[in-house]
Amino acid sequence: MLALRPNCECCDRDLPPDSDQALICTFECTWCRECGEKRLGMKCPNCQGNLVARPIRPAAMLAKFPASTERKHRPEKCA
Repeated sequence: MLALRPNCECCDRDLPPDSDQALICTFECTWCRECGEKRLGMKCPNCQGNLVARPIRPAAMLAKFPASTERKHRPEKCA
């Protein structure tokens, strides 16, 4: 199950579980669309994999399977 991390690892922007601006890689590294497109070229700086839109978990399932609250902020990866 996806962790649905709460923020962009690059700029620390909040990315709530229902955000259509969240991108992830195969390891669930999480980036906002702006950083993914403009800074990262749609490529994860951690694993070099491609970035894709993060799925939105339906509200009923979010209540049963909540999103992660663990924030990861690694601005050095976005230089």
